[in-house]
Amino acid sequence: METKLNTKIIMVTFMIGAFFAILNETLLNIALTELMNVFDISAATVQWMATGFMLVMGVLMPISALLIQWFTTRQMFIGVMSIFLTGTVIAACALNFPMLLTGRMIQAIGTGLLIPVIMNALLLLYPPEVRGRIMGTFGLVIMFAPAIGPTLSGVIVDFLGWRWLFITVIPFAAFSILFALKYLENVGEVTRPKADVLSIILSSIGIGGLVYGFSSAGESGGGFSSIKILVIIGISLFSLIVFVIRQLKIEEPLLDVRVFAYKNYARGVSIFVIVIMAMFASEIVMPMYLQGPLGYSAKIAGLLLLPGALLNGLMSPVMGTLFDKLGPRKLIIPATLVLVGVMIFFSSISPSVPIWSFILVYMVLMLSISATLMPSQTNALNELPKHLYPHGTAIANTLQPIGGALGVSIFVSIMTQGQQSYLDKQTGPLTEEVVDKAMTAGVHHAYWFALALCITTFIIALFIRKAVSPDVEEVGENKAVNEG
Repeated sequence: METKLNTKIIMVTFMIGAFFAILNETLLNIALTELMNVFDISAATVQWMATGFMLVMGVLMPISALLIQWFTTRQMFIGVMSIFLTGTVIAACALNFPMLLTGRMIQAIGTGLLIPVIMNALLLLYPPEVRGRIMGTFGLVIMFAPAIGPTLSGVIVDFLGWRWLFITVIPFAAFSILFALKYLENVGEVTRPKADVLSIILSSIGIGGLVYGFSSAGESGGGFSSIKILVIIGISLFSLIVFVIRQLKIEEPLLDVRVFAYKNYARGVSIFVIVIMAMFASEIVMPMYLQGPLGYSAKIAGLLLLPGALLNGLMSPVMGTLFDKLGPRKLIIPATLVLVGVMIFFSSISPSVPIWSFILVYMVLMLSISATLMPSQTNALNELPKHLYPHGTAIANTLQPIGGALGVSIFVSIMTQGQQSYLDKQTGPLTEEVVDKAMTAGVHHAYWFALALCITTFIIALFIRKAVSPDVEEVGENKAVNEG
């Protein structure tokens, strides 16, 4: 009975810390324009509040596998939450933009390390047969927090000012640390593997460069036409290739890429990354279309997308429970097929489409994503032996910002090129109607690509099987031998 109670307390501790750390990811999105006016900076400069945050998270997540094996659960959780709190306080007290950006980057360090720590602990705490429900409950935090971030941010900025975006988080972060000091227990063992400095450097250049390159391509709207961006991505890919080769040769790899030898892990993570690409891209492209040809304001566009985002988060625990009962195939295969249908709808969207149908289809999109993301990731991790949990969670969490940045950059690039191609064919004056039709054509091009991605995801899903950890199989074999 006491073990169950302690397990619940550990889960509560994790969820409190994770909610406010993840909420912080999107809390500033609506406030960027306000910050441009307050600090008299350009859009390119203020964008570092978002790009820099993602960049730091991407660089740190591969290192999390090493840190998890070097420090106890208590040390890691309390340490990263303390780092997050420090960054929040600095940002709240910022006198200029460099000080604000510094606080934001320190926050990113805490957030980037927190998620792998929690996911690794949950894998160790709960057996495979209930992990769907547990991961689904944690997924509620991961999805729900960023969903309400922009809406909450708009209210706070309008009534209290931008500093309160940080001030309101401080007491909750402090409470999470105090709660952990009193109740959090250690999970797993500390093994202290050797730290390979060259691997850390190679992964930092590779992951950091990819996130920066893809994000810059998406933000500029020029796609991959910039020589600078192509060089950065090229160097990053080379660094990652060298990094992977090194991981296969050294005795104690920073990230053990052999996890991809487990077929369900490789398939599950592939589905996870592709769906992340589609989700992140839709969250960028759809608001642009709502504010363009459909003529809605930024706040109204955010509110129109809110029901789908909330549904995504709220359904995560439900999908987790269904995963435990039904397995991955009965969830992921139908969900990816529905995603194909949604992409067909968006690839033929026009300003004449009733707004209620748009909201409804967007909700179906987010429901399908909820039925795909957590089940595919949980099933992937379920197949790994315990000693690979830190590596499996670190790789999956590292691929998330890369997939998001890649999705946004490719979608925006395709949309921009489709838009420009339509405009180049026009001989008459560029009226508002022509510009709207051009953007509609660009969105169609982007979602044709999304349709191809979702068809690929559906095909991969057909080969998904319910994963069984080698540790579970080993326990079963030993039990049979002993009984025999």
